[in-house]
Amino acid sequence: MTAHLPLSVNADVVTFTGGGVLVVIEAKKNERPKILYCGPDIAGTDANQLSLLSRWQYVHGGASQERTLTLSNELGTGTLAPPGLIASRDGEDWALDLRVVEVQALEGSGAEIQCFDPSTKIGANYRLILDRNSGVLTCSTQITNHADTPFTLDWCAGMTLPLDPRLSEITGFSGRWAGEFQTEEIGAFQGSYVRENMAGRTSHECFPGVILKTATTTETHGAASGFHLAWSGNHRSRVDRLSDGRSVIQMGELLWPGEIRLGARESYQTPNLLATWSNEGLGAISHAFHTHLSTQILKKRSIAKPRPVHFNTWEAVYFFHNQENIIELAERAAHVGAERFVLDDGWFGARRNDKAGLGDWWVSPDVYPDGLHPIVDKVRELGMEFGLWFEPEMVNPDSDLFRAHPDWVLEASGVDPIGFRNQLTLNVSKPEVFDYLYEKIAALVDEYKIDYIKWDMNRDCHHPGNSGSSDKRAVMHLQTLGVYRLLDRLRDAFPSLEIESCASGGARADYGVLRRADRIWTSDNNDARDRQHIQKGASYFFPLRVLGSHVGPKKCHITGRRFSMEFRVASAIFGHMGLELNLALESDADRAVLAKGIDLYKEHRALLHGGTFHRLSSAPHANVVGVVAPSRGEALFSYALLESRPQSAPDRMFFSGLDPVRQYRVQIVWPQADPSINTPSIVEAGDFMGKGTVFSGAALMEFGMQTPPLHPDSAVIYHLEEI
Repeated sequence: MTAHLPLSVNADVVTFTGGGVLVVIEAKKNERPKILYCGPDIAGTDANQLSLLSRWQYVHGGASQERTLTLSNELGTGTLAPPGLIASRDGEDWALDLRVVEVQALEGSGAEIQCFDPSTKIGANYRLILDRNSGVLTCSTQITNHADTPFTLDWCAGMTLPLDPRLSEITGFSGRWAGEFQTEEIGAFQGSYVRENMAGRTSHECFPGVILKTATTTETHGAASGFHLAWSGNHRSRVDRLSDGRSVIQMGELLWPGEIRLGARESYQTPNLLATWSNEGLGAISHAFHTHLSTQILKKRSIAKPRPVHFNTWEAVYFFHNQENIIELAERAAHVGAERFVLDDGWFGARRNDKAGLGDWWVSPDVYPDGLHPIVDKVRELGMEFGLWFEPEMVNPDSDLFRAHPDWVLEASGVDPIGFRNQLTLNVSKPEVFDYLYEKIAALVDEYKIDYIKWDMNRDCHHPGNSGSSDKRAVMHLQTLGVYRLLDRLRDAFPSLEIESCASGGARADYGVLRRADRIWTSDNNDARDRQHIQKGASYFFPLRVLGSHVGPKKCHITGRRFSMEFRVASAIFGHMGLELNLALESDADRAVLAKGIDLYKEHRALLHGGTFHRLSSAPHANVVGVVAPSRGEALFSYALLESRPQSAPDRMFFSGLDPVRQYRVQIVWPQADPSINTPSIVEAGDFMGKGTVFSGAALMEFGMQTPPLHPDSAVIYHLEEI
């Protein structure tokens, strides 16, 4: 039996292990590097065994030698799979053949495999780091031009990773504005699954995440793997199933033509590709990503701080700002329990609608003649933090900024701009644009001691050309890095500042922006039923603590549907809870219900944001999720009925993540009145609205519990506590 060290590097083989994951890479000097294995840990094996078990065999009519799947699948290697690296020097030097020069161990469980092609003078440094706690592997590739003549890079995947051939099913992520994180199921196939995004942001339609599984994998059982590109710009994801039975995945930045042109000794660094594997179902994949994000990526300060109940003014006032009304909103928000008050769009320049003012980042004297100080002072007097909305990357043509600097926008020479929300995109890669935005935002943060920024981005970037320059190449790569630098500089200058990543909802939601942000705005859609689906899709990669989830108005402004306050609260609790409604228009009774719901969130947010999240198997008409404490001594579970049931009897709910041998007292903590539409029901029999009943963890998980009879658009939240 061979014991796996956390990291082993010898002359020929690099081995990583940790978090239940094993990665073995053959990296012989002067040979092409290849991954022998990446997946769930295999006890008692070594590289020699894996190499023999996967030995290439000649097939009649095929190549007379093995076509190895390398880390970049260069064109020069003759592989069957699509290349993970496409580049050339004015149409020449396109047949790359990268060979190992050196392997270096990195701090922790990581290694850098340095490769070089002496013919083209191109180098590739492959970095792989395994998080031994979560089992998430972070991969990236750096391409360097060691020649004196320029080299154009058209495509470079973060890495080319082989797939277990048994993982025949794909869960992909699509969507639209107000309908983000929709899952799509793809069955077994031979050929290619490709998702491409050229929106200039992570996008509503094409989230850079892929999950693979077997036909029988469930949330708790079976083989699965998950992949995510930590990048907030254009991207490509592809899974290729080859005719020889092998499968590979590639994810990387999708580049505009000629965008990356490397001069002598210049380099290109790919975004990080994150990957993890498990034999314990889809839930284990999510747990690995949640743990990795929480421990390795999010800022430690925001992790340690309880997520405050958040009030946002947008759906309460839109552009109709008035100091007296805003202060009244703040008073009502504080009364129901809000802990943070965010003033949304409409406070600056000539911004009385969405047609003017973007870019003019100074408080409008017409709306706020005394500045924001009266509002900020009142918000702090009420015991709340103060936050402010910005959309730094955009400008309205009707603005002082654009009139003074029309050459500051992204454009494509000779092509008319595409209309999109009456705005254009500023070229943040220009130093003068970067400096202007930083100075304006920093001055406001400093003057008002702003605690929180809602950072929005409300349009796609269709023509990211470098305006006002003789170099007309696209600069979307530099634009994305410029936004990162701007966020980093603000966080460095104001260490306590928190930032929310918003892009018309969830169009900038990824692990790249979350290195700089504390929260993502999951969707502009506050429809409580839609939110159950949206937040469930987001949960595959994002933990509840970063998912902005708001109680919206009784009549949803986007869908027109009406929901009870009880259901609106239930849908918002399983996330980072907030409010986005005109409280003056809610009834006294509904405001009282809301206050109780906020109390419930505050009571259990340490559990919600520090526990292990579970998606429970359910019929399409329901959504069932839960959070179990690390000790497994406490849990919250939500059962939401979203459509009419096809059968007469209520659903049976099978809990997950509990200790089978412990005894748990089960009570209903939301809503606060018996939700059953018929009596007698299990609610009465179990006294769930009172002292509750005790069940074993095994009974709750294996036998399950009948849910009460409910109307659609209703939810029940159960609290379980070990007796």
